[in-house]
Amino acid sequence: MFALIISALTALLTFAGFGYYLVALWSARAFLRRMRATPGFAPAVTIFKSLRGVDPGMYEAFASHCRQDYSGDYELLFGVSSLDDPAAALVHRLQAEFPDRSIRLILCPESLGPNGKVSNLAQLLPHARYDYLLINDSDIHVSPRYLARVLAPFAPAAGTKPVGLVTALYHGRAHGTVGSKLEALGISTDFMPSLLTARYLERGLHFGLGSTLAVSREALNAAFPPPAGLVPLAEYIADDYQLGAHIDRAGFRVELCDEIVETSVPAYTFRAFLDHQLRWLRTVRDSRPAGYFGLVCANLLAWALINLIASGLSLFSIALFSMALLFRVCLALGVGVGILDDRQVLRDLWLLLPRDLVALALWAWSYASDTVVWRGEKFVIKKGKLISGTEAAQPPTADC
Repeated sequence: MFALIISALTALLTFAGFGYYLVALWSARAFLRRMRATPGFAPAVTIFKSLRGVDPGMYEAFASHCRQDYSGDYELLFGVSSLDDPAAALVHRLQAEFPDRSIRLILCPESLGPNGKVSNLAQLLPHARYDYLLINDSDIHVSPRYLARVLAPFAPAAGTKPVGLVTALYHGRAHGTVGSKLEALGISTDFMPSLLTARYLERGLHFGLGSTLAVSREALNAAFPPPAGLVPLAEYIADDYQLGAHIDRAGFRVELCDEIVETSVPAYTFRAFLDHQLRWLRTVRDSRPAGYFGLVCANLLAWALINLIASGLSLFSIALFSMALLFRVCLALGVGVGILDDRQVLRDLWLLLPRDLVALALWAWSYASDTVVWRGEKFVIKKGKLISGTEAAQPPTADC
């Protein structure tokens, strides 16, 4: 009887997964068929990068921002909390290699909140010379047309809400280990399809991605009236999500640009991969609880495999698993290769089943706690905000 119940339940979840995958594929088609912005609007822009330590391929990522085919002016501001940070040497090297570019290294000594990245960015803001600001992670590698494609959607258009923030899809470059490959595969075949699905179902994007956050000062000031700037975001772990959400609520549009950028995925051990995934999943669960719960259907191969085992390899369960495999591969190829141009997906297709099994287990485990480990310190996430583990452990006072 127990096996029968499990078989029926997993069959229902697999069919629900088929529905989700069909919507995801249609959402990917809608993204490809959207009206594209015409490059040509080229306002002056300031690029912000908050640094801490050195990641694989980081200098090449920096250099890609200096090789832009862009008709407007732009500058790069790098923020470090200490000039002894090894990343500072890379900035000095960049200044020497690209003397014609405006590149500044700025000390950001204050701690404005638990999110050190945003703390640095908030201290960079007063140094920006231009009215368009672009924030992206330190390991983001871009094409020579990056700025042209990111700034194009800001061009004024009659009869529509003004664009306040532009963000970009991305894929990850794996570095050798199974953990790194699983992470990169998940970005291209799980996270990006779910993002495109959210964009389609919610009639637009209502949050940002750390791969690219281009914002106008007008929209930033509307979301966070001066002199606040970026300081309020220093309390949040998902600062990219929150920046886009606040700008959306302030009455501006959030747009996806035509650029696909690349992030470097560290050579995670399997344990480090699990810790990173769990932190990310609890962050998404806290930010978008309803949508996150619906992702239970996304782990299609895991449910089909459990059904296969519970059904004792029945003909129906074999057919169901075969269909699930077809759907899973189609979405992986359609989004991962077709849209993101991530050729690693072809190499790592065999990891789709292990990826779904691990993802399902982590999805369930993410509900066990609100605690995350970030940069070696424990935090509790409450309404998107980071609370240190020691502070969260203290009993409430009589005034609370």
